[in-house]
Amino acid sequence: MQDFQKKPMLSSHLWVIYLLSVILLGFVWYFQWILGLVLTLILAASLYYSIQTESKLQQETENYIATLSHRVKRVGEEALLEMPIGIILYNEDYKIEWANPYMNRFTKDDTLVGYSLNMLSDDLTSKIKENDDEIWLELDGYHFQITIKKEERLLYLSDRTKQSQIQTRYNNEKTVIAIIFLDNYEEITQNMDDTLKSQLNSKVTSVLNNWSNDYDIYLKRTSQDRFLAVLTKETLDQLEKAKFDILDEVRGLNAEQNIPITLSIGAGLGDSLLPDLGEMAQSSLDLALGRGGDQVVIKDDLGKVRFYGGRTNPMEKRTRVRARVISHALKDLVQGSDNVIIMGHKAPDMDSFGAAIGILNIVKANNVEGYIVFDQDDVDTGVYRLVEEIKEEQELWEHFVEPDESEALITSRSLVVVVDTHKPSMVANERLLNKTEYKVVIDHHRRGEEFIDHPTLVYMEPYASSTAELVTELLEYQPNSLKLKMLEATALLAGIIVDTKSFTLRTGSRTFDAASYLRSKGADTVLVQRFMKEDLDIYIKRSKLIERAEIYRDTIAISKGVSDEVYGGVLIAQAADTLLTMSGINASFVISERDDGRIGVSARSLGDVNVQVIMEKMNGGGHLTNAATQIEDTTIEDTEALLKDILEEYFTGGETE
Repeated sequence: MQDFQKKPMLSSHLWVIYLLSVILLGFVWYFQWILGLVLTLILAASLYYSIQTESKLQQETENYIATLSHRVKRVGEEALLEMPIGIILYNEDYKIEWANPYMNRFTKDDTLVGYSLNMLSDDLTSKIKENDDEIWLELDGYHFQITIKKEERLLYLSDRTKQSQIQTRYNNEKTVIAIIFLDNYEEITQNMDDTLKSQLNSKVTSVLNNWSNDYDIYLKRTSQDRFLAVLTKETLDQLEKAKFDILDEVRGLNAEQNIPITLSIGAGLGDSLLPDLGEMAQSSLDLALGRGGDQVVIKDDLGKVRFYGGRTNPMEKRTRVRARVISHALKDLVQGSDNVIIMGHKAPDMDSFGAAIGILNIVKANNVEGYIVFDQDDVDTGVYRLVEEIKEEQELWEHFVEPDESEALITSRSLVVVVDTHKPSMVANERLLNKTEYKVVIDHHRRGEEFIDHPTLVYMEPYASSTAELVTELLEYQPNSLKLKMLEATALLAGIIVDTKSFTLRTGSRTFDAASYLRSKGADTVLVQRFMKEDLDIYIKRSKLIERAEIYRDTIAISKGVSDEVYGGVLIAQAADTLLTMSGINASFVISERDDGRIGVSARSLGDVNVQVIMEKMNGGGHLTNAATQIEDTTIEDTEALLKDILEEYFTGGETE
């Protein structure tokens, strides 16, 4: 059969032609045998030639196929053994059964056979067990894309090193726009003569130019107190690694030339267009200034924010120009509204409550109806005593409404004024913020990432002792048609006294000016002391909490409450304040369970430790010297462990983000 198949065979259409020719030839033989003989000879010769041609063509085809098959087989062997692609077969125990020669370069032995896959990477086996068809692996400086064939227990390793290098270079060369601002330039230079001002400009410019040259940054001064910087992502990474030491260098001018100047930087990065990067840089700078300055804020196009610096207290502004401008702007907003809804944070303290009462006085002075959102079931002892006094004055108490009742009062043209907080999650009734476009934020805390959307007016001054101090200054520029009553002035003064710990912390000259103004309006300091009195059992409970304190890193006091025992927010704050008065203590942290089931942490410092950034890492916030947080679904012990980890990072990493 095989021999028969190897015989040359004519194609079917030729056989048809020859068959027809034979039939015609038969007719010719019948009529003209001589002509038939001639044609028969011609037909035989043609048949012989066709058979020979067909045989030769078939032989050439067979030779070509044999040669091609050999080449394909050889190429396959070379591809398997010599192509720059790794191929690995492994068994059920994830040990290598066979690997092509390309993979032998990654072992000191002659072969990888017999070794576990984890020899190539510690987590390679665990990744293969997952459902991914492709994974990435770095091996001896090479980057591989691994294609996994689980059924065949086969791995293909494709070298993607150049692709990875291009991607890295692309990421490193992304444009970053930064805005540099001299925080207190205007305050420092307003009383300087031209010579001193010129020397200051020269010194600051020299420091920044040297810094920009060291890091290959394009720097351009756009105004007396503002610079524009253009740099790459790679340079930004270097600056972050150095914790933006330019902040320390500029701050060091204070020691050298007695110039108390600091620097703030806002940076924007990502894949966005340049105008968008510029907007992110400005937004970052606003956030840095809202947190008190002397720090760096970096924001990317995914909304992530990183902080560096912020280790000094903001400088008090001597001029009241901004207070007057804000006061007049607030008056215009109040007069143009249907009514004004005022609210502080949940569980209001003296500062929040007093500031709200001060804003209510501004509203009434402009002949507009105002209301304070207040939950009577969410107060501490001091505020409760103040509330009891206010209830005695029906004319003032009628302006207080419950959170649920406030929603019926608000209109699209109502003005919502938020005091002593800027975080929507902390206000007395967050739903009110979405019911009007007109919102005002007045706060003295350092600004955090969470902020009320699209406020109409913002008055945030981290240098201020309290929000009550800011509101008192606003009152001074309002119409005199309505005088501040004694109880209202006392509430504002109580807010200042509580937040300054009786004028011992975060107190500036304007704090005493505000207190003096309130005293002139009849504020009663004796009544303030009565509000601040505490029960004996609370004092004993706080003392026991202080007794449980332990010293960490020589200068830090950490106290934990007893498990399953509830402590109020004010009590743990007071305990933290008391611990800070102890000799050798620079910072204090008190951890306890709250009545809402969360774990509360109250943090205090004398300024050497930035408790704000520490609490922000625990989803809290506050001031450089006064901060707190509340954590859900955790325990006191886990919270203490987390706090200590953050403190270790803070002290071992220098400037903490």
